[in-house]
Formats: sequence, structure tokens, C-alpha cells
Amino acid sequence: MSALKRYGYPAWIAFLAGMALLHGLHLSADFPNNSPWQDWAKYTDEGWYANAAVRAHFYHNWYLPGDFNPAPAVPLWPFLEWLLFFATGVSMTAARGLAVGFFLVNLVLAYKLFRERGPRWAGLLAVTLLVTSPFLYSFSRLAILEPMLTTLTLAAMNLAIRLPRFRHPEAVAGLIGLIFTAMMLTKTTAVFLLPALVWAMAFEYRHRVRPMLRLLVAAGGSAALSFSLWMFLVVNADLFDDYKYLFFINTYEKAHGVYGRLMSFWWSFHGVLWIDPFLIPLSGALIVVALAGRRKGWTQGLWRDPIFGSSVLAVAGYIAFMTYQNHPQPRYYAFVAFFAMIVVVRVMAQLLYQPPRLRRYGLAIVAVVAVSLAVNTVWTIRYALHPEYTFVEAARALTRYIDHHPNGNRLLVSISGDDITLMTHLPTLCDDFGMMSLPAKTALYQPGWYATWNDFDPGTLEDLHAHFSLEQVASFRAFDDPERNVLYLFKLHPLAGGRTRNPADPAMHTILPQDKILIPVE
Repeated sequence: MSALKRYGYPAWIAFLAGMALLHGLHLSADFPNNSPWQDWAKYTDEGWYANAAVRAHFYHNWYLPGDFNPAPAVPLWPFLEWLLFFATGVSMTAARGLAVGFFLVNLVLAYKLFRERGPRWAGLLAVTLLVTSPFLYSFSRLAILEPMLTTLTLAAMNLAIRLPRFRHPEAVAGLIGLIFTAMMLTKTTAVFLLPALVWAMAFEYRHRVRPMLRLLVAAGGSAALSFSLWMFLVVNADLFDDYKYLFFINTYEKAHGVYGRLMSFWWSFHGVLWIDPFLIPLSGALIVVALAGRRKGWTQGLWRDPIFGSSVLAVAGYIAFMTYQNHPQPRYYAFVAFFAMIVVVRVMAQLLYQPPRLRRYGLAIVAVVAVSLAVNTVWTIRYALHPEYTFVEAARALTRYIDHHPNGNRLLVSISGDDITLMTHLPTLCDDFGMMSLPAKTALYQPGWYATWNDFDPGTLEDLHAHFSLEQVASFRAFDDPERNVLYLFKLHPLAGGRTRNPADPAMHTILPQDKILIPVE
């Protein structure tokens, strides 16, 4: 054992450092093509949530009237990007580097969570499962909100489980309340994580009601006051409509009836298989076994550990959000993955320290984990060593075409416009979202260009026809989705004499004689 500790642990840590390093290589490369995870985030979200930071650097004003401005609802991520861009300049690589930085911090925080209650090998194993996951490799390298939300959640849990050790636990509880506000201002879905934080804070005080209530009041008061202060600033700056708009565009048709709700839950629950087809079913089975046997000796150690209970509630909370939303997406599970892996390792560690009759179940889990670990390590290394750059090359080629073929205003309208701005600094507008209708927005800003993926939405065509005819001029291949793998560029030609077509004309959503559109309108 002493030789293992002397040589095994340093070798293990060196392996983890090498795998972590892979996450920071080739940051301008595509989200891995031909992966099992098709998510619109790779086309849009990085630019959307960075647009306030980008505009602040280029135009000295983060707010673009009428366009999509999510910063009033989720300000912390663009604020950090704004600070970062002073040092790095505006770039997709810098934004993704910030996300990878949060992912690396998450590995440390996950380890610290385990070390409070368990052996070093369990903490290192949890980190190993996380750092070798191809799913997390893919999504941790996107400049999206999930890595930062995970960091804040893990930080709050690390403080919560250590509350009895602090001299002034009420002050630390107040800090946890501030962190919860930061979680809400990073991604509004954090409200579904409140039960997990309450469990982590209150568990050790479950037999001492008055101290527990003091802690909960301190945390709740701190969160309520800080969040109310932010909402006061939003309302006072006349940005409440932009705040509400983020919820409006994320409203999807809800399931109705018992059967519909069950199917919504099944869809959200089944989505966790995106994370890992071996370990996630194992994680679910272990949670069920722990619930069914909560009165047995070996499970009592689990339920007496706030790490296990709060991890289960974090997974359940996010699945509950996706069930309510009825719109699960792979990127949402980048948060779930951390706590599902914690559950697997925590139960395995519990079983390995039981009598031989139970220990063999822990060894069986070790075997499953070893197989999954081997497969995932090879998969992740393959992604890291074979980067592709189709999207950034398409964005650069599109920008060069616009610069070499002037057409009025050098302003592009596109669903992926904010991503393109982050890559090439081309000024853009979003064609799908914004506080103004697209006809009003294009009338105000007079763009010269439009870009879309693979086909033309008839509603968007109708909106553009209010002021323009369209000429298809170029195409650029990018990504792997057969329905969204070519970016088509159009010139926008203002109607003669500045006239506007009648929006009631039913032909406006179809190709008109003045247009040159070769892709399907559907």
C-alpha cells in the first residue's frame, strides 16, 4: 500500500492532468462532428450569451435596441467575458477558454466535495470519470452557461456541507445565499437546484431546529435581498421587457394529461443516456436501490452523507426542470453529468467498505466503471487529436466574401450571427429573436446581407420581403447535421424607391420574381 501511494497516486494525478490539458487544445475547433449529440448550442448559444460583452467592446454599448439582449436575465457570464476580452481581445477562443477554465475548477471542487467525507481514491476516481467523459469534453469546450452554473453549485455545496466547522455559520450561510443569486443570474434554471442546496445546508442540523432555521433564514434572506437588488436595477434601467423575453422564447408547449406528463418525464429521464450509456443506468439503479434499502445498514451511511442526498436532488431537480419544460437538450445534461458521476462513486465507495457479502457488489461496480472508463478515455483522446474547423472557416470565408463584394451596409442578419461576430467581428443581427419584429428591425438597421442554414424559413422570407428582394450568392459547408451543414449567403436588395410591400400579400412567404433563391423554402 505504501508503494501504491508513493508511485500510484502521482501517476494517477499525472494522467488526470494530461486529460485535463486536452480540453484546452484546439479551442476554435468544431464541436465534435459525427457525435451522438446534436444540439443547436453549437450554432447559436456561444454568440447569444456573449453578445453584450462583444458589443461593449466594439460599440461601447452592450445593448442593441430591438435585437436579442439576454444579459438582463443572465448577466454574469457576459460580464466575465467582457472583463476577459480586455486581456485577450474579442474571440471565440477566449470565450471557450473561459468555459474550460470553469470546467477545470469544477474538477477541483468535485474532488474537494469527496475529500470532506471520503478517501482520496474516491475523489480521484470521480475526477477521472469526469475528465475522461467525451460528453463533457464536447460540451465543456463550448462557451455556454452550464460550466459556470456547475462551478457555483459545487462551490455552494462545498460550503454547505462544512457549515458546522465554521465559527460563524450564519455568515457562511449568507454567502451561500449570494452564490445562489449568482446561480440564478448565470442560468435561471438554478431555481430547480434549491432543494439540493437546502439539503446540503440543513442536513447536519436536522436534530437542531433553531440553528437550522437561523441558517436557512440567513441564506434565504441574502438570496432574496441580492436578487431583489438586481431586479430593481433591471426595472430601473427599463430592461424588464428584455428580462421577460428570455422566458418567452424558452416557453415550449407543455404536456397535458397523465400520459403526456409521463411521456415528458420519460423523454427527460431517458436523455441522461446521452451522458454515458453504461454509468448512467448504473447511477439510476443505485439511487433506486439506496431508496428501497434506506433502512438497511449499508445504505444508512449514504443517507447520512449530505453529499449523496444533495447530488441525488440536483439530478432530480434538473430532470424535473426538463420535464416541466418538455424540451430536454443534450447541453442541459452537462450539469447533470457531474452529480450523476458523484452518485456512482459514492455508492461504490460505500459498498467496498462493507462485509464481503456486500463488497462483491462494489467490485461489480468497479468492473463496469473500468470498462466505461477505458472506452471513454479512448473516445475523448480521439476527439482531442482530430479537430475540425469547419464552422470557423465558414465564418471567415463568409466575412471575406462580404468584404470583397460590398452591398450597402456591412451588416449580416442570421440565426448564427452572434457566433459569427464572435469569430470574425462582422456586425450582425439575430433573425429569429428580438424585441422588435424582423421587418421593423431591418427597417431600422438596413442590413445588406442574410445567411441561413440549408433551407429558408417561409416566415423569415416573408419578413425580409417587407423591405428587400434576395439574391443567393455563396455557400459555405460547416458541421455534420445533414439538415444544417451548409450556410447560405444572400444579398439583400432594398426595394426600388424605398417602398415596402404589403405584409398582407400571401405571396410574400414564397420566392418572388425579383429573388434568386436556389434552396428550398420550407
